[in-house]
Amino acid sequence: MAVSLLVNALIFLAAAVLIVPIFKRLGLGEVLGYLAAGVAIGPSALGLVPDADAVLQFSQVGIVFLLFIIGLELKPSRLTLMRKAVFGFGSLQVTITTLTLGLTALALGLPPVAAAVVGFSLGLCSTPLVLHLLGERHELSTRHGRHAFALLLFQDMAAIPVLAVIPILAADSLMQDGAAPILKEVVVAVAAFVGLIGGGRLLLRPLFRLAAATGSREVFAGTSLVVVIGAALLMELAGLSMALGAFIAGILLADSEYRHSIEADIEPYRGLLLGLFFMAVGMTAKIELLAASPGLILGLTALLLAAKGISVIAAARAYRCGWRESLNLGVLLSQGGEFAFVVLTAAGSAALLDMSLVNLLVLVVSLSMAATPILFLGHERLIRPRFKKAKPRREFDTPTDDDSPRILLAGFGRFGQIMGRALQGLEIPYTVLDINADHVEFVRRYGNKVYFGDATRIDLLEAAGADRAQVLVVAVGDPDVSMGIVNRVQKRFPHLKIYARARNRHHAHLLMRANVCYILRELLPASLEMTREVLIGLGIPRDQAQQTIDTFRPHDEDTLRRQLEVFGNEKKQIQTAQQAAKELEALYEADEDITTRVEEAPRRN
Repeated sequence: MAVSLLVNALIFLAAAVLIVPIFKRLGLGEVLGYLAAGVAIGPSALGLVPDADAVLQFSQVGIVFLLFIIGLELKPSRLTLMRKAVFGFGSLQVTITTLTLGLTALALGLPPVAAAVVGFSLGLCSTPLVLHLLGERHELSTRHGRHAFALLLFQDMAAIPVLAVIPILAADSLMQDGAAPILKEVVVAVAAFVGLIGGGRLLLRPLFRLAAATGSREVFAGTSLVVVIGAALLMELAGLSMALGAFIAGILLADSEYRHSIEADIEPYRGLLLGLFFMAVGMTAKIELLAASPGLILGLTALLLAAKGISVIAAARAYRCGWRESLNLGVLLSQGGEFAFVVLTAAGSAALLDMSLVNLLVLVVSLSMAATPILFLGHERLIRPRFKKAKPRREFDTPTDDDSPRILLAGFGRFGQIMGRALQGLEIPYTVLDINADHVEFVRRYGNKVYFGDATRIDLLEAAGADRAQVLVVAVGDPDVSMGIVNRVQKRFPHLKIYARARNRHHAHLLMRANVCYILRELLPASLEMTREVLIGLGIPRDQAQQTIDTFRPHDEDTLRRQLEVFGNEKKQIQTAQQAAKELEALYEADEDITTRVEEAPRRN
């Protein structure tokens, strides 16, 4: 048994290592390479791994991890802002596409109920495929990327009630069993949904706090896996989607201080299992049907891509998207999805669809998924250039290998530039990574060595010399990006001393919890200097004004440390701040010279 598992693992890895790089080098993307690798080792070709269905079921875990990561990056406040796109654009697209494909199926001779099921199932898109294509091109944050994500989220939610309704649609099932079983399923599903959200709010942060307190990376990673798989399993047992459970768990942790550490622990599993999922899709495709009826299969695939693409464009235009964005969405969302496999199989088991038709449609969906990367690539090269756009996305720079920087600077805005000028004057070699392409070009005009790149990416940090540098200065202003860099660097380059800019007290607490070498709260020094000069302007002698600042600063640092001890407990943090304010008043009152000078200052003016 163990030998068989190892052999299968070796086959999957070898196929991926040999085939995926070829497709990537040809510009066809990783997804198509994984699909081709799956076809090659599956029952329809070499037959090296015969049980494709079992592999597909296990590989669904890859989608679970993908949705968990997406949930981690989607804070509840952002999800609230997206509700219009999720329920507005999502429901509009599902309605138009289901009607278009359902009426087409009806015209081809299917009964009304079967046509409705086929129309809905083929109207669903592939969440992992679309998100992977967008992620490869760094387009998740674009307008069409956000709308695509909103649509996929609505589809995942819409598929759940349809799966519950399919047994009802089967002949005489409702008459035989009554409504009680259905009501029971609904109650169980709602209870599980509410229980996951309520339990997650109460238990997740304390659980990760305990895991972090152990100081063991393995315990923390294990806790992350328990949360993801546990949430997914709870939803599965309640008759809901595993991916939906993982997504909710991710959202519940999106605002937590552990978000970046969790993401770093989960990321390797996500990529590996997602690749396995695409290979499993390729393995389950019944290529012999294509060989037997190539005209029919390819014609249906082309019909699906065309009908779905047109319906998505129509929905996008009805939602008042521009033509460029609508065309992007139409090409990107023209394929069938993994939920179609589930819905069609359930319909076949309930005798709503003939199994021969189910097998044919599953193959059509698989081929549409394989065609999407090629279509999107052609769209990028042929259609997009015809539309006006701001500027093509620039590839990240690759720092030269002969650089031997002692210091890496992540972020080269006003904060980083001042450091850079000082280091340059001392002739201390340093390398800069900055994510703003326009900013990089501007700074380069003045002779600075700055590279356009994302400092959260380990490969770019390695190319920039992180393995040889002594110090990393995190000078970016965004706390989320800052913590992402810190967590990744601490795990991959533990020798680097990290000096970080903190945007506010909360950011400072996160950096303190990460044991960063040195933290500078960006506004504190300037604010204290301004306070000193204001006091001098009021007539207070310079030495006493400086003494006021010297009293305040260590007291504030001590307050920051005390608040760290109650981090995450808002009530206790407020109490600590109030207590610190009273202590500061007492310190000033104890210094009679300062108090007297301040009281006399207004009368002098």
